[in-house]
Amino acid sequence: MADYNSGKFEELAELVEKNSYIEPEYYEAYDVKRGLRNRNGTGVLVGLTKIGEVHGYLVDEGERIPIEGRLLYRGVEVKDIVRGFQNEKRFGFEEVCYLLLLGNLPTAEQLERFKTVLGENRELPYGFVEDMILKAPSNDIMNKLMRSVLVSYSYDINPDDTSVKNVLRQSIQLISQFPSMIAYGYQAKSHYYDHRSLFIHSPQPQLSTAENILYMIRPDNKYTKTEAEILDLAMVIHAEHGGGNNSAFATHVVSSTGTDTYAAIAAAVGALKGPKHGGANIKVMKMMDHIKENVKDWNDEEEIEQFLLKILNKQAFDKSGLIYGIGHAVYTISDPRAQLLKEKAKELAMEKNRIDEYNLYRNIEDISIKIFKEKFNKIITANVDFYSGFVYDMLNIPRELYTPLFAAARVPGWCAHRIEQLVSETKIIRPAYKGVSKKIEYIPLEDR
Repeated sequence: MADYNSGKFEELAELVEKNSYIEPEYYEAYDVKRGLRNRNGTGVLVGLTKIGEVHGYLVDEGERIPIEGRLLYRGVEVKDIVRGFQNEKRFGFEEVCYLLLLGNLPTAEQLERFKTVLGENRELPYGFVEDMILKAPSNDIMNKLMRSVLVSYSYDINPDDTSVKNVLRQSIQLISQFPSMIAYGYQAKSHYYDHRSLFIHSPQPQLSTAENILYMIRPDNKYTKTEAEILDLAMVIHAEHGGGNNSAFATHVVSSTGTDTYAAIAAAVGALKGPKHGGANIKVMKMMDHIKENVKDWNDEEEIEQFLLKILNKQAFDKSGLIYGIGHAVYTISDPRAQLLKEKAKELAMEKNRIDEYNLYRNIEDISIKIFKEKFNKIITANVDFYSGFVYDMLNIPRELYTPLFAAARVPGWCAHRIEQLVSETKIIRPAYKGVSKKIEYIPLEDR
């Protein structure tokens, strides 16, 4: 293994960085769509999907016109889905999994059968927990989840068959087993790295996905009805976000090569692991820790505003100039996911006696929107990450589980996109990159 602390290695790293840097003028000269985005911030259209739609603005003569945010799963408004299962006093994640995978809302009988199949597949294969998780724990649960997905290939009797029937089977098994993978990955990390007691609880087939997660990560298996309901809601609103989000696009890219399901879904997990994608709510929580330490009166709007201006002016927190959780690449006036989670978060805050913190979040949201409107003439909204971390914190879920929970919620969306890619597209995804190296003549080794 190379000595990363040696001066020689640092010198080599500087050389690599210098030779890897591409001057910004090249991007302008060749009209490169950096980040697959147009100059006005809209995404470059690279595909079509029936699975999820995200609406946050209209485009008129190249200008983005803000509108209320909308999120649809298979053409159905997520807000309507949530109101539906909440009014009927039931959990909704399993219904959403069915909708995303099969393309239509299930009947009561279909939903019950589907929930039974999910429950029957929650157990990991014999020896998996001991050999693949406990004997090789990771300090990062997303890393452990990625490895667990890849290892699942070896336990599958037919891993390479890309027929819809087989991929659907694999998808249902992964949706069922992700909660077990992250729960056991967390318990292994907690025991071997944090030196805490090891708790291995078997998943319960009769429980919902959200209930199972709380049951398996808590030493005493206990949770309240409100806790399970809000975790279920968080999973519903994270289940899908269109084909253009980074991890879903990664699923499309990797699936377009014709590879197996486990390789494609592991790639999606790897994409979500990045702090610019799945780890955003952790950044919000760190920022909120800093605000709570420095703002004395959480009800003083003027004091809050002055501190937020310090953050924007790169004088506080991480000096990035960003108020994390405020603003979104697509949503402008509102993020429907944040609206839904905010309503339920208040209910949980009252149960947990943390309404003062909830009000602080509301104040920061309102004041941030006002600052951007008055000082920058920009319409922004709080995004789902602004409230999700607070919700998980109230659920006493460790921060290292925030992104794995996101993965457990998003896997039905990834699997639906994989099937759509296999069914609808035949070409491998291969965008163009323009070479901009200057021509250099080859020099014989003895003359260098």
